[in-house]
Amino acid sequence: MALRRFFVGGNWKMNGNKESLEELITTLNTASLHDETEVVCAAPSIYLDFARSSLDPRIGVAAQNCYKVAKGAFTGEISPSMIKDCGVDWVILGHSERRHVFGEGDELIGQKVAHALESDLGVIACIGEKLEEREAGTTEEVVYAQTQVIAENVKDWGKVVLAYEPVWAIGTGKTASPEQAQEVHEKLRAWLRANVSDDVADSVRIIYGGSVTGANCKELASQGDVDGFLVGGASLKPEFVDIINARA
Repeated sequence: MALRRFFVGGNWKMNGNKESLEELITTLNTASLHDETEVVCAAPSIYLDFARSSLDPRIGVAAQNCYKVAKGAFTGEISPSMIKDCGVDWVILGHSERRHVFGEGDELIGQKVAHALESDLGVIACIGEKLEEREAGTTEEVVYAQTQVIAENVKDWGKVVLAYEPVWAIGTGKTASPEQAQEVHEKLRAWLRANVSDDVADSVRIIYGGSVTGANCKELASQGDVDGFLVGGASLKPEFVDIINARA
């Protein structure tokens, strides 16, 4: 079985200014981080250059979104080629806030995934069910459908990290229990095995997002199919270091 390198992403969302981010970056640069964990910080697009030039090279940087073409008359958008030009290697796509606050549909997210990968960006592709979907018992149906659209647009899975983020757990303080997270991750891996390949199922990293903290990260990290985290609020605090070191 492929050894999956633990992956911890920090999604800063629309937070921070140069002063507060410089402080956070100094904390990360000087912290003792577990060598075997891949760390990526997703900065607001206006700070991508700043984040990349300030962060230690061992820490990756991601954009939080991008558009589906390289350039053109798309006011307010950024493209993978611009992201790459800032020395940034990753992008988050399909985050639930993009889906539910900004109305991005599966088809658009799929097109973005395809273009980002063609542009040689790594993609953190997000999926997850809303509270009413979990309560209605349709979690699997929802996440399989979202994963399907992503899978149709991926040629090289080596550049993809799948982030399972139950929408009801994002920023709410409600975390999926380690068992709930493991159950969905295990089912997603089985879906990949059945619909993509054994190799991809064994090697692709499926990370968990949704109110991950220094307090709950170790127990979540001990689950066999949880290969890391996408961290929101806690990624702006010193406890992000504890989350990075959850497997240390």
